[in-house]
Amino acid sequence: MKKALLALEDGRVFEGTAFGAEASHTGEICFNTSMTGYQEVLTDPSYRGQIVAMTYTMIGNYGVNPLDFESNAPHVRGFVIEELCDTPSNWRSTQSLGDWLKEWNIPGIQGIDTRALTTHLRTRGAMRAVITSEDMTPEEAVKIAANSPSMAGSDFVKEVTTPTPYHWDPEDQDSREWDIPSPSQNREGGPTGAFHDLPPIKHRIVAYDFGVKRNILRRLRQAGFHVDVVPATTSAKDVLAKNPDGVFLSNGPGDPAALDYIHQEIKQLIGVKPIFAICLGHQVLGHAYGGKTFKLKFGHRGGNQPVKDLRSGKVAITSQNHGFAIDPSSLPSNVEVTHINLNDGTVEGMRHREAPVLSVQYHPEAAPGPNDAKYFFSEFERMIETGR
Repeated sequence: MKKALLALEDGRVFEGTAFGAEASHTGEICFNTSMTGYQEVLTDPSYRGQIVAMTYTMIGNYGVNPLDFESNAPHVRGFVIEELCDTPSNWRSTQSLGDWLKEWNIPGIQGIDTRALTTHLRTRGAMRAVITSEDMTPEEAVKIAANSPSMAGSDFVKEVTTPTPYHWDPEDQDSREWDIPSPSQNREGGPTGAFHDLPPIKHRIVAYDFGVKRNILRRLRQAGFHVDVVPATTSAKDVLAKNPDGVFLSNGPGDPAALDYIHQEIKQLIGVKPIFAICLGHQVLGHAYGGKTFKLKFGHRGGNQPVKDLRSGKVAITSQNHGFAIDPSSLPSNVEVTHINLNDGTVEGMRHREAPVLSVQYHPEAAPGPNDAKYFFSEFERMIETGR
């Protein structure tokens, strides 16, 4: 097997073997603590510009299949794992992880101590890195990492947003919930599982695509929303011309402070239409309020982040993927912090005291992760109903 290097800008180098594409890619190195869901991680647009390390020991055992993709393509710059399973055994698998990454020209490295890497990143913080299978010295690789662009100040939204507006799932096929029922319940027959009927549409909303995941759109439709998806550059005027019942602000990659052109448009929607925002959308909303964001030391990425609801005292285990957070001291008095992260106390949720606007830093649609926060889609519906 071909040798590969993972070199960090601070001089730390890990040696392993290459899989996927034989190439050299730079990006911000971060770690994800999910035990499953590597397909969803790889195809989540929020990971644009990043090299992702999985803390779980074996990756690739169920291969890849198109039904579990969160977008049309992988967005990571590189993939770091301890052990690759190159012989997937899941009946839904269409190809191996290594072959799929090779098709998309994404380099991977396996056989390194991911526990040591994670400990290093938790101590030193997320940083620039390079994965390479080319013939170069560790010193040369470190220099490449140190000279690569920083995540701070980056605008990757413009790379992942939809170029044109579209109506999500017009045929009501892609949003149906799928499961594996017992043979007596399987109306469609065979091992393909069953799809459940969708509820009738109750509300029409506009969703800003900052790097939206498919499962978010699925969940919105499953909650009874007709979803019109628009590019991140869409003006508030154009959104209001559609006269939606509400506005949704999606997840996405990069530094929220670099999105001034978005902040100004969202500001014009506050108090005019009910708004529900998650992840990057939550941070954009914070800037629209007049607040500020800051870069976390190593971010929150995985399906086991504990969040406390300050209103009820309840704790939820959540799915998260972000490297920036809102500074609570920068928020105006008419914005209430409703949720905090129990690991570091950072802001995980906000609600406007006067306007119908709520947001959370995490992913209520999971994919991958727990469904503790799924109820926010119903909260959005109630907020729209109350606003009427």
